[in-house]
Amino acid sequence: MADAFTDLFIRSLKPAEKEYSRREKGGFGVRVYPTGRKTFFYLYRVDGQRRLLNLGEYYDPKRKGEVKGYRLTLQEARDFYDSERVKVKDLKNGRATGPDPVELRKQQSVRRKIAQFESKRIPTVAKFIEEYIEGHAKIKKRSWRTDEKALKKDILPVWGPLKITDIKRRDIRPILDAMVKRGAPVQANRLLAYVRKMFSYAVSRDVIEINPFLRMETPSNENSRERYLSADEIMLFWNNLDATDAMPEIKRALRLILVTGQRPGEVMGLHRLEIEGRWWTLPKERSKNREANRIYLTDMALELIGDAKEYIFESPRKRRGEKDVSDKIASHPFDPLVATKSIKRNLAVPITDDNGKPLFTDDGKPAVKNILGVAPFTPHDLRRTVSTHMAEIGIDEQTIDRIQNHVTNRKRGVTHVYVRYTYDKEKQAAMEAWERKLKSIVTGKSTGKVVSIAAAKGKVKVAR
Repeated sequence: MADAFTDLFIRSLKPAEKEYSRREKGGFGVRVYPTGRKTFFYLYRVDGQRRLLNLGEYYDPKRKGEVKGYRLTLQEARDFYDSERVKVKDLKNGRATGPDPVELRKQQSVRRKIAQFESKRIPTVAKFIEEYIEGHAKIKKRSWRTDEKALKKDILPVWGPLKITDIKRRDIRPILDAMVKRGAPVQANRLLAYVRKMFSYAVSRDVIEINPFLRMETPSNENSRERYLSADEIMLFWNNLDATDAMPEIKRALRLILVTGQRPGEVMGLHRLEIEGRWWTLPKERSKNREANRIYLTDMALELIGDAKEYIFESPRKRRGEKDVSDKIASHPFDPLVATKSIKRNLAVPITDDNGKPLFTDDGKPAVKNILGVAPFTPHDLRRTVSTHMAEIGIDEQTIDRIQNHVTNRKRGVTHVYVRYTYDKEKQAAMEAWERKLKSIVTGKSTGKVVSIAAAKGKVKVAR
């Protein structure tokens, strides 16, 4: 046992072939390693068990060139020893509960290792976006590509390298505010919905404990759309469509939406196996409300469908990585966004001079022309147009709901479960009446019977 340590005494301790130690009374000591490193320790007993608590490495303030870092001076080590000795004394005298300092240090070490492991296991936002798309969106959502595009465009560049657990509620606000400022308030609302869904999926996968975006207010208010095309606008749209730069498949698809009144995504994804004679059976897997629907196909509809490929509106572009059973790149329909963009593009086509240079109006804005000749609208507005004009010609609301597969407007409960009438007769009569009305609108002539009409510039064969 040495007397009370001094810096001079500790400095005089020279390294040997093996490590050795010196102690004061009370268990405060210093260990000297063959490398010359010196560490303080506290040696004590609890319940008859010998314990050795490492206090830290010695720092000699008079040694030139040494960096203190986490090392302890003699006084700092003694203060640490005194505080731990009080804890041990209280533990021995029954004035304290819980583990002794050495056991507590072990527990803290284990917790640190677990935390380090968890930190490595927690994915970055970039990695989890891929996990969400592959593990949830592709399986649960037909519109998963929209989710993927939005997340990779607006979230990935900002949050990509961050751990998903580091993302807080306030972190999305600057992103949404920037979207609103650039004139995309609806897209900002949609992005919040996509992010909220992704973080809910993270909760379900035990990646995070709480979704920070639950019940978060949307950045902008949305009014339900009421846009539909008047009879004059229908005529302009139908007859001017061929003058646009839209692909032939898109032109036919837009017309078929107006003929059948079905959702754009459901029309664009139409498969030849869904057609039997004059009936198109939309499977529940492709229906927005997960309920199958039967749609009567009039002469105009069959003409627009034409000689069916695998997909009626098949995209010429092939998706990477998607192959069919024959190991060929799988065919697929056009994305509904293509139709939306085609309409938007042809509602405002830049005007140029003979040299191709853009022209401007007197107020300095780019000069544009509206090839379609109608006010802005979307493909879904064509569906609303059908229901509006059907009601105008006297078709009852229930039949319109059945044609457009509006489950929310039907009675639920026992009646819905037991009454399985398909309303085929009512649907056929309504679709034929709408065809007569539509034919009179686009030709400008009143007609009491259906007359064959070409879908595009050339004749399209009818699929019987």
